[in-house]
Amino acid sequence: MPRPGKPGRKPPYPFILDALAPAHPEVKPMFSGFAVYLSDRIVCMLRDSKKSPQDNGMWLVLSEGTDPADPRLRRTFPSLRRIELLGGKIAHWLLIPSDSPGFETEALHACEWMLKQDPRIGRIPRSRQ
Repeated sequence: MPRPGKPGRKPPYPFILDALAPAHPEVKPMFSGFAVYLSDRIVCMLRDSKKSPQDNGMWLVLSEGTDPADPRLRRTFPSLRRIELLGGKIAHWLLIPSDSPGFETEALHACEWMLKQDPRIGRIPRSRQ
């Protein structure tokens, strides 16, 4: 089961971690959210912060070979957009915003991709290489 860092601070959107439970996700505090790892790959970050609420939701981590501008991603995840906090500097992290009408549906679809080890999602961070 996921282990959050600080006592009392829990990852938001528990339905996402429930969906990923069969893969035994590792959850670690990261910046203003919680990084989710499956095996050695970071696949997403969950964020629900009062600071910059426009960037709350599921931050998807695209693989090295995935083009963030791929129109197929936009068809699959209609609300997908850049993360304002990152200022366009990290293009392979994209947001499924928590305030979008299809947030839960899109987030669960992303979880399906992660469980199937879809090659478009996830990266091995330098710290784990």
